[in-house]
Amino acid sequence: MNTRVILVRHGQSSYNTERRIQGRCDESILTEKGRVTAGQLGAALGGIKFDAIYTSPLQRAKQTAEVIVSCLATPAPLQASDKLMEIDLPAWEKMLSSEVKEKFSEDYRCWQERPHELRMMIQEAEGVREHFPVLSLYEQARQFWQEILPRHAGGTILLVGHNGINRALIANAIAMSPERYHSIQQSNCGISVLNFADGWDKPAQLESMNLTAHVGETLPSFRPGHKGLRLLLVRHGETEWNRQKRFQGQIDVPLNDNGREQAEKAAQFLKDVPIDFAVSSPLLRPKETAEIILKYHPHVQIELQPPLAEISHGLWEGKFEEEIELTYPGMLEQWRDSPQTVQMPEGENLQQVWERSVAAWQMAIASYSGDQPKTGLVVAHDATNKVLLCHILGLKPENFWSIKQGNGAVTVIDYPQGPDGMPVLQAMNITTHLGGGVLDKTAAGAL
Repeated sequence: MNTRVILVRHGQSSYNTERRIQGRCDESILTEKGRVTAGQLGAALGGIKFDAIYTSPLQRAKQTAEVIVSCLATPAPLQASDKLMEIDLPAWEKMLSSEVKEKFSEDYRCWQERPHELRMMIQEAEGVREHFPVLSLYEQARQFWQEILPRHAGGTILLVGHNGINRALIANAIAMSPERYHSIQQSNCGISVLNFADGWDKPAQLESMNLTAHVGETLPSFRPGHKGLRLLLVRHGETEWNRQKRFQGQIDVPLNDNGREQAEKAAQFLKDVPIDFAVSSPLLRPKETAEIILKYHPHVQIELQPPLAEISHGLWEGKFEEEIELTYPGMLEQWRDSPQTVQMPEGENLQQVWERSVAAWQMAIASYSGDQPKTGLVVAHDATNKVLLCHILGLKPENFWSIKQGNGAVTVIDYPQGPDGMPVLQAMNITTHLGGGVLDKTAAGAL
């Protein structure tokens, strides 16, 4: 019984425009642009029926939530929760970011490089207290999930929060370490979707993250000072075997008509995005997807990389689930519950896919990094993309099912500090260009 959670960040605030640290300060309010984009966000969510809506009590989030509720066809009551408040940065609140960098240079470097180690000393009536902002926020997020999810099992809930708490909520849900706090981004009025199948104490599925097309941003903006690569990771369009839920693996199944249409929509979506290079799995379905996207970028040649091919399912390939269950009883359940333990008969295991695909990914980063920022297209498969995203987020093969990749979906990964810096997942599994709204409605077929 899935519980769906849609998380959104508040609209642009007065402190956002000033590049001022907000934290839990409640002086910051929505700008006019923030109100407009909150209305666009409400329109994007308008057709979804929510069983509950929770908001941070801070003005900028509460104002955003009120605008959203006014746009919903069947709104639920709006409830405030202190556990959705923003990260607590008492020593920095109300200061300009530039002032923090200058006055607290060592702490700011720690914040950027080792956020989980950032420490602030707080003076209280009882004395001085040691405060770890990121670790406290993660505990706050854990408590929120533990408290709220049992109330709404099988329902759909909306959360209106902030950049920091939304990151912590997502990270908690997919078992991502606080060390990777800066590895995911949340834009103003960005939409993220989580699916919980087994309650708060089991990893959820991140269906999509930081969708921004509804507010006029095709892709999230580059962070200030960006000097590295941006990689657009795309899953190939639908095949007939995807539709039939038949395992295809490395059998070279081509796109079907719907898959070509999905690739065309992805091409339109990325038409005005500068693309400097392209890498693809050599199998027909990603190669054709890449060719369709690149017809609007005729100067770009596709580099085929065999290590980006789909997982080899071995003797499962060409079969339906019921056929596999008859021949290999219990193995499908093992694949769903503990994918890292499965050795496909005469095929691969996830560790093998991990090693070859990550090596190809790192090779592309090394090959195309330079003095100027570049954007590259990488087109591959469901399992390959999931493994790459687990690698980027510091997850392990056992977290494989925590990531969703729809046919024709676009994911955005930045290397703002260059090839040796921490990658940042700016947006994941964007499928809004395929016409299904904010939810991924592509075929959920076999790999």
